Amino acid sequence: MKENKIYFVDVTNRDGVQTSRLGLAKLQKTIINLMLDEMGITQSEFGFPTTKHEINYLNGNLELVARNVITTTKLSGWMRAIASDVELSFNNVPKLKNVNLSQSTSEQMINGKYQGKKTPQDLIGMTVDAVKCAVSKGAEIIGVNAEDASRSDIDYLIKYAKESKKAGAQRFRYCDTLGFEDPKTTYDRIYKIARETGMSIELHFHNDLGMAVGCSVMGAKAAIDAGVDAYINTAINGMGERAGNADLVSCLLAILKSAGFKGEYHIDPNIDLSKAWQLAKYTSYAFGVPIPMNQPAVGDNAFAHESGIHADGALKDRRNYELYDFEELGRGEPEIIETGRMITTGEYGGIKGFRNVYDNLELEFKDEHEARNILELVRYANVHTQKPLTSSELRFIYYYPEIAAKIMTVSPYYEPQGAIKDRVEAVSYTHLTLPTILRV
Repeated sequence: MKENKIYFVDVTNRDGVQTSRLGLAKLQKTIINLMLDEMGITQSEFGFPTTKHEINYLNGNLELVARNVITTTKLSGWMRAIASDVELSFNNVPKLKNVNLSQSTSEQMINGKYQGKKTPQDLIGMTVDAVKCAVSKGAEIIGVNAEDASRSDIDYLIKYAKESKKAGAQRFRYCDTLGFEDPKTTYDRIYKIARETGMSIELHFHNDLGMAVGCSVMGAKAAIDAGVDAYINTAINGMGERAGNADLVSCLLAILKSAGFKGEYHIDPNIDLSKAWQLAKYTSYAFGVPIPMNQPAVGDNAFAHESGIHADGALKDRRNYELYDFEELGRGEPEIIETGRMITTGEYGGIKGFRNVYDNLELEFKDEHEARNILELVRYANVHTQKPLTSSELRFIYYYPEIAAKIMTVSPYYEPQGAIKDRVEAVSYTHLTLPTILRV
């Protein structure tokens, strides 16, 4: 008999980038996908296939899958549970295989968003049509998302999930959109949904009340106890809207190390915890958001002890005051401190400094043409990210220049229609050459 497991769907590149006043460049999103794959994370919700500026990035990342560069982490697209959105998504990203279809399900959302124009049954019908469309397009994994599930009638959620399952969906995503849920209520509701639907359950929790990790792991426990697989939705360093999403590393450690989970519940065997530190560091750099010093496992103080009884006890035996070892997170790598001259490369960088940077990475160019082509891409990447490039980014550009060029290319969709067309056509460009000087 199959042992049910807890899997991880990281949503940094979808929900994480919806963090207000922040975002990620397409190159940075790609590096995160590569690092998630290196860590063995089950799935990355990598973006929005209906959004035009995402298209080159999404197709480029699926090319990395086709080339066996990304081999473990499945890439899934997010869209509304509307058949036309599904149709558009597959037109934009033909190689898409994994999708999550989202629909609002609470009375608040139905009345507040749809203003009485849609009934609960209408929304089920729309979702069923969207699922059938995804099936017809060759989607392999279809999840249906219940937005604001924690404030939705549970019997309605069960009906919504069952009808979606009949149409071809394999997973039901329970979205605690407002961070309203608590761990006990989560367990009870998820257990009932899982038992009555027989569907794998995705747990998507926000941290508005500081309980996203607790709710995520208790929801996963409920799903496993009910006899189905669990898929915890996480974001690296807890990034996301408002107070953020459930933190990836915290959720992993809670299952691997906590009293009620250790040895009793099992995660995806592909996951390598030792890659957590580099992933957290890179994501912090990419977002420009420092990791809180008290962040579990990856914060600066996670393994710090003040002088006194705790320090003495830790020195005698680290297990006196530490549940796990910093080496398990990959934090044992040597710190390299540059002294003296440091040379970087950027949007105005020259060939000599650029060669020095790649020499330090022990990467060679076959000829001058190759070097100058890569240099040009590095310049674009610097403009694209507005940050000095990391070694991971420089290596990616070196090994996959054509994909790097593709994902960094964003061509604005501009086809004037209606009033704006009239306005554009009416403009006299002679009026834009020099300012008019008024004399009195």
